Amino acid sequence: MSEHDSANEKKTEEDGPGNFVLDLVEADAAAGKNGGRVMTRFPPEPNGYLHMGHAKAICLNFGLAQKIPGGKCNLRFDDTNPETEDVEYVESIKADVRWLGFDWEDRLYFASDYFDKLFDLAVSMIKAGTAYVDSRTEAEIRDTRGDFYKAGVESPHRARTPDENLALFQRMRAGEFKDGEHVLRGKGDMAGTDVKMRDPLMYRIRHAKHHRTGDKWCIYPMYDWAHGQSDFIEGITHSICTLEFVNHRGLYNFFLDQIGAKDGAPGGRPQQFEFAKLNLTYTMFSKRRLRDLVFGKHVNGWDDPRMPTLAGLRRRGVTPEALRAFCDRVGVSTKDSIVDISLFEHTLREDLNSRCPRVMGVIRPLKVTIENLPEGELHEFDAPYDPEKPEGPSRKIALSRVVYVEQEDFQEVPSKKWFRLAPGQEVRLRYACLIKCDRFVKNDKGEVTELFCTWDPESRGGMPKDGRKVKGTLHWVSAAQGIPVETRLYDRLFSIENPMTEKDDFTKHLNPKSLEVITSSVVEPSLANAKPGERFQFERLGYFAVDPDSSGPAANGKLVFNRTVTLKDTWANIAKKDG
Repeated sequence: MSEHDSANEKKTEEDGPGNFVLDLVEADAAAGKNGGRVMTRFPPEPNGYLHMGHAKAICLNFGLAQKIPGGKCNLRFDDTNPETEDVEYVESIKADVRWLGFDWEDRLYFASDYFDKLFDLAVSMIKAGTAYVDSRTEAEIRDTRGDFYKAGVESPHRARTPDENLALFQRMRAGEFKDGEHVLRGKGDMAGTDVKMRDPLMYRIRHAKHHRTGDKWCIYPMYDWAHGQSDFIEGITHSICTLEFVNHRGLYNFFLDQIGAKDGAPGGRPQQFEFAKLNLTYTMFSKRRLRDLVFGKHVNGWDDPRMPTLAGLRRRGVTPEALRAFCDRVGVSTKDSIVDISLFEHTLREDLNSRCPRVMGVIRPLKVTIENLPEGELHEFDAPYDPEKPEGPSRKIALSRVVYVEQEDFQEVPSKKWFRLAPGQEVRLRYACLIKCDRFVKNDKGEVTELFCTWDPESRGGMPKDGRKVKGTLHWVSAAQGIPVETRLYDRLFSIENPMTEKDDFTKHLNPKSLEVITSSVVEPSLANAKPGERFQFERLGYFAVDPDSSGPAANGKLVFNRTVTLKDTWANIAKKDG
């Protein structure tokens, strides 16, 4: 463990989550390293949609550039694998970075921009005798690499002359060979303890169309060859990676040495640092497995609101401010850990609470007929959008003879300390009045379908003139003015805390209750013109956002509200019951 790693762990223990990378970068800038320049980069591979783990890397890299005077951050796509990459992913990544609130300005790059330069650098290594073409199979190369306990065996092709290697490499580029017939390798140390340094691969043959270069190339650079050299070409000063790249650091520096990227060189020399990636309970961040979820039709696309993708979070109603605040809250350390998703949900509630107007909606309606209120008669009441600021913006709500309340707000035989509706029991309708349940009816299945109540006209506003105490307060919607909507109740996608540890079929741990669609919901009339992306707090129910496809064919012309998060941590309550 390096000095900065141990120092950061001590700081984290003493002061809570910190950011050791920021401390290091600030120290380098203050010391004038790289001429005082600070340039970072966010380098995603465009082979899928970004997820919350990427958000931490985005916030770190772009955030560093914002915090250091004169700092800059590039967006660079590491597009070296034509078989899995697509323009769709490129565009989605750009949209995600912008949504999070960051801008690469005029510094949008692709590793494919450097294919010619990378080829020339590889040629220079071949001429210098530090790279060679290996013509063995992938299995033969793997079997002779050795392991931590056993030294590798040198390839018989390692002795080829620079001229022989150069000729073969140029023929590889010209497309004369099939996939897998040859690879280009750097000459490392086949007996060294660092297995990655045992003649690392630099190029492989892939006859595949690239999303930007088309059929120009049939050889493509390996990640370890392209990454560090791209950093050097762009003048990156701090190459920040996640912890799995710690054992790539030696290779990163080895290739920089081979191309002459020395400290003090005109472009400077990038330095690699590693930080712990974000891991969340009940969440899957493996891009391969996320692809399996999408293409296996377990979810409805990359932007399904149950997915941890930024597109899914955005559709669900998560704000970029909440996600950035969460990334700051968990900090940047050098120790892998799993963060409880309830911390993210808490951060999200904090943000939404500060920005969402309060409105009323009923998810599962139960009809209530107020028998002493004449048909067609309406009584209007003022309802503030923020109950804590009654002098602020408000809207009108109307009490009519028929209203809807939640099915769960009635019990035929009330339990102990039940303060909601029950036979003979009185409750307050939020902002309006008191009503008392007199009787109810059931259908053939024994389900309660309608309540018959009376209201107290002397309790307008919910405060009876005689001062009697009523504990229960219910949200409600007028049947005469309510707007029929569809609500989609999203919950955690997985039913176990750590689905990433599953070696078998992880899909067996999908939460069967991760989505409930209710087409009979109703909301107050102030939401009639709600626009896609707008967010609201449905009182007593949670935070909801208007789905982008609202009022479309899939919604049968109805507004669609996605539940972003409940008002309270319902899973904590479930855990208490199970315990």
